[in-house]
Amino acid sequence: MGGGAVALSSGHAPYAHLVDTDAWWKNPRRIKLNLWVLLLLITSYSVGYDGSMMNGLLSLSIFEDQFNHPSGGKLGLFNAIQNIGSLGALPFAPFVTDWFGRRKAILLGAVIMCFGAGVQAGARNLGMFIAARLVIFPTSSVIIQLTLLPFSFCMGFGLAFAANAAPLLISEIAYPTQRAQLTSTYNSLWYSGAIVAAWTTFGTFFIKNSWSWRIPSALQALPSVLQVLLIWFAPESPRWLISKDRDAEAREILAYYHARGNTNDPLVEFEFNEIKEAIRIDREVAANVGYRSLFATPGNRRRMRIIIALAFFSQWSGNGLVSYYLNQVFDTIGITDNTTQLLINGILQIWNLAWALGASALCDKAGRRKLFLSSCAGMLVFFVMQTVCSAQFALTGSKQAAYAVIAFIFLFFASYDIAFSPLPVAYSVEILPYAIRAKGFNILNFTISVAIIFNQYVNPIALKAIGWKYYIVYDCWLAFQLVYCYLFVVETKNHTLEETAMIFDGEDGVKQVFNSGAVVAGKVDTGSHEKISHLDHA
Repeated sequence: MGGGAVALSSGHAPYAHLVDTDAWWKNPRRIKLNLWVLLLLITSYSVGYDGSMMNGLLSLSIFEDQFNHPSGGKLGLFNAIQNIGSLGALPFAPFVTDWFGRRKAILLGAVIMCFGAGVQAGARNLGMFIAARLVIFPTSSVIIQLTLLPFSFCMGFGLAFAANAAPLLISEIAYPTQRAQLTSTYNSLWYSGAIVAAWTTFGTFFIKNSWSWRIPSALQALPSVLQVLLIWFAPESPRWLISKDRDAEAREILAYYHARGNTNDPLVEFEFNEIKEAIRIDREVAANVGYRSLFATPGNRRRMRIIIALAFFSQWSGNGLVSYYLNQVFDTIGITDNTTQLLINGILQIWNLAWALGASALCDKAGRRKLFLSSCAGMLVFFVMQTVCSAQFALTGSKQAAYAVIAFIFLFFASYDIAFSPLPVAYSVEILPYAIRAKGFNILNFTISVAIIFNQYVNPIALKAIGWKYYIVYDCWLAFQLVYCYLFVVETKNHTLEETAMIFDGEDGVKQVFNSGAVVAGKVDTGSHEKISHLDHA
């Protein structure tokens, strides 16, 4: 395709001679840094928790009875309202992140989510009934259902701020050799929330009152409570500090966490000067950085082409059927026992987390492009087999076909998890230059929210109307997805954050940013940058 993207032909990173070769757990400051990163990683917990919690709650007969057995469009709205809340906050999230800093954006989101989860868990009160009074329905159970919606909206609204800032801060403070793995782990930890929710709802299934759904609702606030208490002490992004001309603070943070406190360490010099040069170039290219700048240059349009596509692919690969409506998928193959559904859901989330974390660790060794293509090919094969077996069950009632569907669901998610769990967030963050990173990442989150709303609202209607035949739509989409990734996904492994962002702007951008850091550091293996070749898959 286009020839604007470039990549280093070397197999190792240009800063390899500068990094600390000791294991990170032998360095107390690296341990501390990774603990701060862990505090940021758990933002993803809330997203995964919601999807799995709704799967679990819809398998609780008490919940179903209390909320009048929502189905079709009503069920879709019940699930989608949190993401509708996210859409409401997305226009503001990147401005808060860029103007006030990554930490304050996370704090704001966490506070809002704590409020939303707390009120949602105590849903029956006069205030909520007042909130629902504008809509008149004949039964109190429907009124209670509607009173939950504003607070689900609140959860989504707060999540938009935290989810916009947390991955950026992870990528901007992580030690260079761990950046790709840690940023990839962010989205993989979606399943940590899913696991807690799945097994919590399995446990509360045996509680025969409203606490069977109130307890899971309250536990959604756990990561937000931790962030409200601890985010004050976490380091701010050196890139954000430099962009605000607070160079001394940025250098101090880089030195403390990356060089055992030595402000004159060559790695600190390299990172500091590379960041400054990248921000200077970004300011020259886009003096007025708004949303229009995301599409103002050929390089940015290539970035957006990939980011928007990955956002849709991450939600429209067929995974949304199982993530939010596993109980309905099981109903189509005759598995209707609530306990069995909850148990399979819990096991599936553990399976997913294992595959996603494994892929996160391999993203630098295997490369992003290879993981994306392997994932797309595997998903296509296993979803087609799931479709065939579902059709076989519908036509013959074969139990063997039903069991095969379960097996192919697990294999499908293993394929999904090797790329579309860890990489959409990590890949998007690293290909965006600093000046448009928050806004570009916001486009990813916006597109994901739109795609999820479609999943949550349309999928139950389609499943109810045409059953397994709806899977054929996803079979065709997965084939298109494989071709698209083959044509457009660019390899980015073994680059610093600034160099990766510049790949899409051509050879000169990469050289200029690299040289700025290398000249000052003086100890970089320049041979790794001697050969720069154009990629055909830009």
